Amino acid sequence: MRAIILNRFGGTEVLQPAEIERPRAAPGGVVVQVAFAGVNPADWKAREGWLAPFFDYHFPFVLGFDAAGIVAEIGDGVNGLAVGDRVVTASNQGRGERGSYAEYVASDQERVVKLPDHVSLRDAATLPTAGMTAWEAVFDVGGAAPGQKVLINGGAGGTGSYAIQLARMAGAEVAATCGPQNLDYVRALGADLAIDYRKGAVLDAVRAWAPDGVDLIIDTVGQGSLLQSIEMVKRGGLVVQISTLIADEPMPDMTQAEALGVRVTVASSTFPNQPRQLNGLVDALATGRIRAPEIHVMPLHAAAEAQQRVAAGHVRGKILLDVRGDGGF
Repeated sequence: MRAIILNRFGGTEVLQPAEIERPRAAPGGVVVQVAFAGVNPADWKAREGWLAPFFDYHFPFVLGFDAAGIVAEIGDGVNGLAVGDRVVTASNQGRGERGSYAEYVASDQERVVKLPDHVSLRDAATLPTAGMTAWEAVFDVGGAAPGQKVLINGGAGGTGSYAIQLARMAGAEVAATCGPQNLDYVRALGADLAIDYRKGAVLDAVRAWAPDGVDLIIDTVGQGSLLQSIEMVKRGGLVVQISTLIADEPMPDMTQAEALGVRVTVASSTFPNQPRQLNGLVDALATGRIRAPEIHVMPLHAAAEAQQRVAAGHVRGKILLDVRGDGGF
């Protein structure tokens, strides 16, 4: 099969096109013929070796956590799926297996979800990493509830785009930070208040919107971009920081947080929660309670460029690799 591989850690130069053996379906597993593969910040971090403490890489390695496509093979013991089904999946890359920057990818059956006919493969491919991370932060860790006020830091990215919508789905009012070019975009996703972080007055804007403080902050950016978060949350409120894996990342003042009765925690999607989260996301997308973020499609052979764009930040929505239609490989 065609794939983008790496034989060592490094910059985008280590990403190379290759023909490699396609995966086979293990017992309890499914092989998906990939139509679209999602590109996430975790991909370039995996390429540079940041994820080595979490799983063993076996070179040549294939990156890619997200895929949507057609079931090509099912293993023994798989129920509820058949060859030819249209599906979305979170790949087994997080277990050290090859990912979705390839014509075929293997996944455990519990993280392969059949799609309703009216849900496109293109839209579905945006769901796994960005959507599951947002679900973990908004619902499983954040406990968003009706009547609350929620601030999303970084509302225009993939995770932020879903976090806005999931918080609204929970019945909360939502404010979101973004650049000036994305103000209308986050409002269209459901943000009641869009805040231009480049004006440098996020704290003032949040205090004007929520004089007593917000109930919940979901920080999808980190890197010291919202160090005043403690001052924006009411007593008993919560700051949820999406894990970035960045060493020595600036953190809120925990002494101040304790004094003000504010909890701070870190969230990232975990294997036990992913089946439930992905099923919930597909249902929400199918029923119109959420919609896919803005999508930028690039050919598979442009994987290096796609990762560069994601690593540089400021991508609105999601970048997908068109695996099935890549004639330039």
